[in-house]
Amino acid sequence: MPASRSHFIRPFIALAMVTASTLHALAQQPPTRVRGTVESVDGDTLAVKSRGGEGVKLHMAGNMVVLGLTKIALSDIKVGSFIGTTTVPGPDGVPKAVEVHVFPENMRGTGEGSRPYDLKPNSSMTNATVAESVVGNDGHTLLVKYKDGEKKVQVTPDTPVVTYVPGDKADLKAGAKVIAFMKKLPDGSLETDRVSVGRDGLTPPM
Repeated sequence: MPASRSHFIRPFIALAMVTASTLHALAQQPPTRVRGTVESVDGDTLAVKSRGGEGVKLHMAGNMVVLGLTKIALSDIKVGSFIGTTTVPGPDGVPKAVEVHVFPENMRGTGEGSRPYDLKPNSSMTNATVAESVVGNDGHTLLVKYKDGEKKVQVTPDTPVVTYVPGDKADLKAGAKVIAFMKKLPDGSLETDRVSVGRDGLTPPM
């Protein structure tokens, strides 16, 4: 495998390994996460100001995986794409997408299923494969299927759509918008081994 391709794929393989080791825990309880803005990086300490204004300091694990998030078009969601989407109940009974993130092929299967999510009241996170896509005047209606079921999702032209790209610790600069997954250590401090960071000023929408 060429070195450049190996460099591109390695972060996704690492994330897949981390995800596989925690899927059971994710199914039982949503992971603890902080959404916010990087204030500083000092050695192995990442300081984040949460969206609610709270300052959070995280120890960055030695095996921490950093992935970038970048905008893509609604038309980039294809039949066969493996996606994650945060949805809320729609007025017509069809769940409405708050955001959609399209997984690279290397991350297919990550967190597959549907579960409650903490982004908005009554929101759910569904990671699944797009089985059908119907284009209408107000966007796309997606039929997504996962191992335990299926769901229809309404995606409007205003719905943020993003995908993952390789990232590294150098992306964690002051002002960057991030979602950091964290756990509490025995001494009460917090550690992160997964951070998603928006590219070009993007705020991760999930």
